Amino acid sequence: MTPADEILRELRRLANPSALEGMARFGIDTSSALGLNVPTIRAVAKRVGKDQSLAEELWDSGIHEARWLASLVADPQKITRSTMDRWTRDFNSWDVCDACCCSLFDRTPFVWQKIPKWAANQREYVRRAAFSTLACAAVHLKTAEDQPFLDGLVLVEKYAFDERNFVRKAVNWALRNIGKRNTRLLAAAVACANRIRAQDTKSARWIAADALREFHSKFGPL
Repeated sequence: MTPADEILRELRRLANPSALEGMARFGIDTSSALGLNVPTIRAVAKRVGKDQSLAEELWDSGIHEARWLASLVADPQKITRSTMDRWTRDFNSWDVCDACCCSLFDRTPFVWQKIPKWAANQREYVRRAAFSTLACAAVHLKTAEDQPFLDGLVLVEKYAFDERNFVRKAVNWALRNIGKRNTRLLAAAVACANRIRAQDTKSARWIAADALREFHSKFGPL
């Protein structure tokens, strides 16, 4: 039995089918889920450590929680660009998407290459991956220069029209997180939000209003 097989057996043993209904209420696709909570998955990941080969075997199982675990076990310095693209194409639930974006993708050497590529993709979860990665990079990449985030605001403005729920929420998330990085980016994010509001689509109005409300609450009159 391989290490991946052993872990998959453990996940199945820990399965909690009674949790699936609650997961579904939060918009999580439970078609391949076991019902494990995040602390349980994180505990397994902590014990296992980083192992890119193992992560890819776990991912290929197709099990929801195994893919969550793969996002934590994968090595951001060893995962390839093609694997990142393949995983994004496999996304069928926002929580696995965000787990990959916030625990893995934003820490890879390819982060700034992938964001515009994924944003241009028509698939809902691939486009979400672009903006979730951008939102998480704004929090995690403390020493990054402003320019990649200014470039990110161009994408935020470009795709604010997308009314699909999991896209517009990620676009809004990226806008808010960029604006909270520093005063220069705050000014740029406020200006971006005002231009988005002027687009006057339902999605754009919501994205702009929600971001401006948070900026005002956190920083006062702008």
